[in-house]
Amino acid sequence: MKKSELRKIYLEKRKALAPAEIKQKSLQIAELFFQKFDLRKINFLHCFLPIERFNEIDTKLIFHRVWFEFSQIETLVPRINFETGEIEHLKFTPVTELVQNAWLIHEPAHNELVESGRIDAVLVPLLCFDLQGFRVGYGKGFYDKFLAQCRQDCLKIGLSYFPPIKAIEDTNEFDVKLDYCLTPEKMFAAEHTEKHEKFKSK
Repeated sequence: MKKSELRKIYLEKRKALAPAEIKQKSLQIAELFFQKFDLRKINFLHCFLPIERFNEIDTKLIFHRVWFEFSQIETLVPRINFETGEIEHLKFTPVTELVQNAWLIHEPAHNELVESGRIDAVLVPLLCFDLQGFRVGYGKGFYDKFLAQCRQDCLKIGLSYFPPIKAIEDTNEFDVKLDYCLTPEKMFAAEHTEKHEKFKSK
């Protein structure tokens, strides 16, 4: 199935989630994140802020626990630079003031930027992902540009309410594969040593 079809299907699936389901699934994903990754090795963690009207995964659960348990980690959130079409990476702390951008997405009010080369792990938003590690987002291409700029050893971790599909038919050279994806039930990890990267549940 192609990205445009998948985007429609998974937007509807996500829209149909009840608030209690969103809360529970977000909690399960957050728990799995802390179980599966050694955060003592991470200094800069980039994570999206949820767009609540789109029923996105509640990443605030992750931010709060990182702030409480892993004081060495600098947390960063994205800001879209509409002039360049690229994502900027701003420091985000418990006292950061947020404002809404043109798309009504919350972003920090300050300009404390961090270079993409310093980021150790990125939690990536998506609508769905496939067994090769490709993802379907909102179709703007912001994250593919960003992930292509990251260090080779930067962890690219997708967060999804739903299990993977077999394949996204119309991937292209600009699509950046995820290293891992977390769903409420499982972590799917890419086997980089294989000829074709495959995701395997752990």
